[in-house]
Amino acid sequence: MKQKFEGSKTKKIIYSIAILAGTTVGVGLFALPYIASKVGFLVMLGYFLVLGIIVAVIHSNFGKLSVATPDFKRLPGFAKIHLGEWGKKIAVFSSILGLFGALLAYLIVGGAFLENLLSPIINIEGNLFYTLLYFTLGAILIFFGIKIIAQIEALGLVLFFAVLILIFIRAYPLINIEEFLLPPVKLDIPTFFLPYGAVLFSLWGAALIPEVEEMLGKDKNLLSKIIPIATIIPIIIYIFFIYIILGITGGQTTESALTGLRDYLGGGMVNLALFLGVLTTFTSFITLGLTLKRIFWYDLKIGKNISWLMTCFPPLIIFLLGLKSFITVISLGGGVMLGVDGILILLMYQKIKEKKNWLLTLPLILIFVVGLILEIVYFLN
Repeated sequence: MKQKFEGSKTKKIIYSIAILAGTTVGVGLFALPYIASKVGFLVMLGYFLVLGIIVAVIHSNFGKLSVATPDFKRLPGFAKIHLGEWGKKIAVFSSILGLFGALLAYLIVGGAFLENLLSPIINIEGNLFYTLLYFTLGAILIFFGIKIIAQIEALGLVLFFAVLILIFIRAYPLINIEEFLLPPVKLDIPTFFLPYGAVLFSLWGAALIPEVEEMLGKDKNLLSKIIPIATIIPIIIYIFFIYIILGITGGQTTESALTGLRDYLGGGMVNLALFLGVLTTFTSFITLGLTLKRIFWYDLKIGKNISWLMTCFPPLIIFLLGLKSFITVISLGGGVMLGVDGILILLMYQKIKEKKNWLLTLPLILIFVVGLILEIVYFLN
């Protein structure tokens, strides 16, 4: 049983916002400056405005669903109650594939951070060695189910943003304001669509909403105040991060953001940022791995060791087969899997409403369907 928040309502609101916003800020952060360098800063602001509103609506709907649904259920359980067995099957499928995509994204960017951090010391060229090292350590900890990882993850995230502020202070004279005003050299339709999946991926925090709702105990009504604030905070953090990285590296911004800073800031500060980047991605890799292992083990009744194998090795195999583009992986995860989750949440929300409001719901479903199709087409091409 989950531990409930103790203390005043103000304390509960602050703690809940910290959990929701802190969990939402994840690996998607590192892709955003590169994408902004391709489409332009103003286009990215437009995506944050539009998708921020859409995600806030989805999160709000899911919060109301959580209050109206018995505790200790997650998306597949919600879908079974409100949509039936077909909804549960789709939710399980999208949850598993979405977690595979997230694990692969952490493997790609974590391996890149580790390579940039350790290659001057170990003197082994090539990304494969460092990715395998990252994977091996993570798989071992997922096997044994280390519980302290969540606390380390929270601390690592706080330290990482403290280092970002230090980088901002040190690099402020290097920030070129023209990088935010100039449009990209070429902005065709596929490029314009590039931010959709990645921004959706970076803003999505629906998975934690039922957990926070359970922890609020008798004060579940606070969820309606918590969700909008917890949705806005990541947007502010992302824009600040894009401002720092894009302002410094401009057109030379790399896919994983931090690896392109060395030529501008020198080794010391960048190595510290890379170390904390490795720490935050590594702990998240383990946390998501444990979550996926439990889905196989608890929900699908697959043996513990087989669940571990099914959790850890598909992302590695996909990586070894050649899918190593960080942007592609999180765009697919956001545009396809989270699009499916969004549609399910909208359909479930209509089920619990006395007065149906398809005037708002159908356009949102259409956006997710179009985004899903375009993301698949974009990937295949």
